[in-house]
Amino acid sequence: MRRACARHILVKTKAEAIELKQQLAKGADFGQLAKRHSLCPSKANGGSLGEFNRGDMAKAFDDAVFKGPLLQIQGPVRTRFGYHLIETIYRS
Repeated sequence: MRRACARHILVKTKAEAIELKQQLAKGADFGQLAKRHSLCPSKANGGSLGEFNRGDMAKAFDDAVFKGPLLQIQGPVRTRFGYHLIETIYRS
C-alpha cells in the first residue's frame, strides 16, 4: 500500500486559494496560513494530515498527493470540501 505525508490549507473559494498561494510564493509560512485560514481541523497542526494511505482522501486530493511533485505547493485542487493548497512532504 502506498503511503504519503502531506499538509494542506482548505478554503471555500478558488479566489481565496489563489490569494493564499500567491502569499506562499512570496515566502509566507504555510503552517501559519493554515492556522489562520484553513477550514479543516488539521489547521491546529499547521495543516498537517500526517501519514495516510492511497485512496484515503478524495480522488482529486489523492491524485495531487500521489502523482504531483514533492515539496511544492499544488492547487487549488477542488474537492467536495472546497479548495485545497497541498504540499506533499514524502511518499513511500
